[in-house]
Amino acid sequence: MKRLLLVEDEPGLVLTLTDRLAREGYTTETVGDGETALARATADAFDLILLDVMLPRLSGFDVLRDLRRRNVETPVIMLTARGQVVDKVVGLKLGADDYVTKPFEMMELLARIEAKLRRAPVSVHPAEGHQFGDVRIDFRRAEVTRAGSPLDLSAREFQLLRYFIEHRGATLTREELLNEVWGYNAMPSTRTVDVHVAWLRQKVEPNPRHPQYILTVHGMGYKFAG
Repeated sequence: MKRLLLVEDEPGLVLTLTDRLAREGYTTETVGDGETALARATADAFDLILLDVMLPRLSGFDVLRDLRRRNVETPVIMLTARGQVVDKVVGLKLGADDYVTKPFEMMELLARIEAKLRRAPVSVHPAEGHQFGDVRIDFRRAEVTRAGSPLDLSAREFQLLRYFIEHRGATLTREELLNEVWGYNAMPSTRTVDVHVAWLRQKVEPNPRHPQYILTVHGMGYKFAG
């Protein structure tokens, strides 16, 4: 299920969009001003952002510019009542992926959302390494250290940790992890993933009983927040 961030301050449009997006199978979070939008888009992972231009506290253009400066590459579709070419050019130059002028046909917007989601990268690939807390991973050497001391990870634990890092911020189901890390499909009742996650937490979490990096998303799977 794709997660969308809707940044819009018109209550009627928010209600219409959230209802239709829910019926299309999207999970939508809504915010009504630019500052809150910037905070949410940088703090959590969304699959796509619907961003109005005319917003309280911070304009959509300012939000978009700051997101791209912070290397947030989430696809952004601008929503605006403005129809001038110069406004579209500004949005696209700032890093917008698409531009829809109000009033718009819902089917057109849905088609544009689907197109952008198909083209969006499904994962974030670290170049040679990654660090979270006092844990450092060297992917080239397949080495993991904690506070400078080597961690003894099995090959499967290393592969699982790498997959978490490459998809950080995304909710990963047990079925996806089994297919991508173990290379096979299994019944949803399997405990294989849960057992390996527990072992991994014992090695990389400061407090495995209260994890802060490998998080459980109840009823769905896991999310890596490191």
